Amino acid sequence: MTTFLPYAWFGGRCVPFAEATLSVATHALHYGTGAFGGMRVLPNPDDPGELLLFRADRHARRLSQSARLLLIELSEETVMAAVTAMLQANRPTSPSYLRPFVYTSDLGIAPRLHNIQTDFLVYGIELGDYLSPEGVSCRISSWTRQEDRSLPLRGKVSGAYITSSLAKTEAVRSGFDEALMLNSQGKISEASGMNLFIVRDGVLYTPGVDQDILEGITRASVIELARSMGFTVVERPVDKTELFVADEVFLTGTAAKITPVRRVETTDLPAARPVMESLRMAITRITEGRDPNFSHWVTRVRLDG
Repeated sequence: MTTFLPYAWFGGRCVPFAEATLSVATHALHYGTGAFGGMRVLPNPDDPGELLLFRADRHARRLSQSARLLLIELSEETVMAAVTAMLQANRPTSPSYLRPFVYTSDLGIAPRLHNIQTDFLVYGIELGDYLSPEGVSCRISSWTRQEDRSLPLRGKVSGAYITSSLAKTEAVRSGFDEALMLNSQGKISEASGMNLFIVRDGVLYTPGVDQDILEGITRASVIELARSMGFTVVERPVDKTELFVADEVFLTGTAAKITPVRRVETTDLPAARPVMESLRMAITRITEGRDPNFSHWVTRVRLDG
């Protein structure tokens, strides 16, 4: 059961979550003309008066860039001010996930992005593990990841997630936990809402930004972190058959964090995942504010002011 944080940022102020409502005629509801982000929030285990946000500045920047793709001006400062005010109103005491959303709020029926009203909101939910930390089973989806020439894939545009939704439901209804989508060239692109890494002979491989992936912030963090730990990371096209012979396969995302893949189709993958485990432990230390070398990845929000 989803537990929503009691206050949302809506209409330029914090209001009770139940009061943050939209008209059934809202333009974005009908045309997918919105863009969203996601931020992980963790109460500081060493200071109950402080919340820790993982790479909030990067998330705010990506949402601002996503908004620009929809011809909406939304500054990073506006995003962070709303997030801060909303967190101070809610004072969450358990790990949570924030969903900032910029959208066309007009009540018109014409599909367009010009001469239209827009708005911005933020709400949150309590969220521990989005996917099982023990590992997930994946199938290759029959749905193909969209191309950047047909949708602005550099942003988290809400309308683009119809394909993710179809792929996820297809996977679950056929007995799997998650879907892996190929791009139009037949290469692995990403999961329904996560990026993908494989490990072969100690080297990490991940589909590059030319493979119609979302430029994931957790993905970029894992690449930088892995290289700082001495691992080689190669961004290149990944073939489907590489999944079946990989030493390790894992997914990354704000909600998913770092999640191992234990089975692809009918092939069980090795249970030992030393590379992924070392990365997962390292990024956990960072998100908890315990690694001074990556303290710049953590935004601290004081609840008392």
